[in-house]
Amino acid sequence: MFSATMLLPIIVAVIFADGQWLAFAASFLIILCSGIAIWWPVREQTQELRLREGFLVVAAFWIVLGLFGAVPLLLTGHPQMSLTDAVFESMSGLTTTGATVLTGLAELPKSILFYRHQLQWFGGLGIIVLAVAVLPMLGVGGMQLYRAETPGPVKDTRLTPRITETAKALWYVYLGITVLCALAYLLAGMGLFDAICHAFSTVAIGGFSTYDESFGYFNSAAIELVAVVFMFIAGINFSLHFLAWRHRSVKHYLQDPEFRAYSKLLGGLIVVVVVYLHFQGYYPTLTETLTHGLFQTVSIATTTGFTTADFAVWPGVLPVLLIFSSFVGGCAGSTAGGIKVIRWLLMYRQGLREVQRLVHPSAEVPVKLGSKAVPHRVVDAVWGFFAVYVVVFSVLLLVLVAAGLDQVSAFSAVAATLNNLGPGLGEVASGFGGVGAIEKWAAVCAMLLGRLEIFTLLVLITPTFWRP
Repeated sequence: MFSATMLLPIIVAVIFADGQWLAFAASFLIILCSGIAIWWPVREQTQELRLREGFLVVAAFWIVLGLFGAVPLLLTGHPQMSLTDAVFESMSGLTTTGATVLTGLAELPKSILFYRHQLQWFGGLGIIVLAVAVLPMLGVGGMQLYRAETPGPVKDTRLTPRITETAKALWYVYLGITVLCALAYLLAGMGLFDAICHAFSTVAIGGFSTYDESFGYFNSAAIELVAVVFMFIAGINFSLHFLAWRHRSVKHYLQDPEFRAYSKLLGGLIVVVVVYLHFQGYYPTLTETLTHGLFQTVSIATTTGFTTADFAVWPGVLPVLLIFSSFVGGCAGSTAGGIKVIRWLLMYRQGLREVQRLVHPSAEVPVKLGSKAVPHRVVDAVWGFFAVYVVVFSVLLLVLVAAGLDQVSAFSAVAATLNNLGPGLGEVASGFGGVGAIEKWAAVCAMLLGRLEIFTLLVLITPTFWRP
């Protein structure tokens, strides 16, 4: 099935006559034959998937497709890419990270540009279906927090035909939002090709662009406003979009505690950034301050990674503040990266509970989401995830520092990849093309760990997983 995605870039290569159709045709055959070779010996197997196989399928989905996604980038003559760079670019696209090793994007063949954005779009759809329909059954990821209280497709906890129905509904919603985004870009003044590519990467919260300057190339407030709206939408739990579409009502958004927290955090951050930029006098006019502040804040906080200005050189605390905002990310069940708003919300409320217990040691104070108490096991799982996240972040940081990056560059590189953000600070502010192979492979590992919410991969290296 993945091989079929090579056919669209072939069409683009033919339309624009960029000479790359042969590379994508060869990639189609290589991936198709590899897939048949894997599938043919076990085509008659009909057993139900067990829990352990579910973990393997989820991990293999991103690892195997990320590796095979590098094939067209290796076969194309322009740009010339090493294996490390091709895998990095492919994995960055599929995990919707948006970090890149490429420069001179405007001169690249249109089919290559389209392929990069297509990878992000399919990766974004994949993570939504994974988060809403599959990971709850495995007991990992953010969405299991909703199983007990949220109506709709999130209630599914078994690998049954119902999962297929859920995935189909999410596909319709995802495709519909993408079409609306592309039309909005067209109306705002983008060309057709750029509108389609940027709609792919916006709804996937990917961050790839067809220009090195990203959205700064267009220099259009209307285009930037469209991007802000759809980045915000893509950072919301897609099950809420499904419910709003099915019931023709927005009440599910307003009733959802994670959505309310997401909106408040983003709104507060925008105010802080715009006010800080204004009083620092960084931009000559209030309009520039508002547009740049709004766009960069929404883009970085939702882990999209588009830019209209180099936020890394903004004054004072702002660059670090924006990088820190990516640790929160978007809502669970969205295409956004980060730790997810729901986890931070639960940790915040548990912190309030511990303060209350200091005053009333004998009181039974539940941690609540909305009007319902959250089970202790879920709260423990959130803290467990946070602890593992800190350990993984620290290990990756040490690897990058040992490989030769300075501390600021290493910290932001890990944040940019583990949170699936894309842009960083220091040496990686304009991309990962200038760092070494060790740093790139460490970044690839970080992208996978961030996209699969860490536990899904780490469980595969535990002895317990492999015991009969």
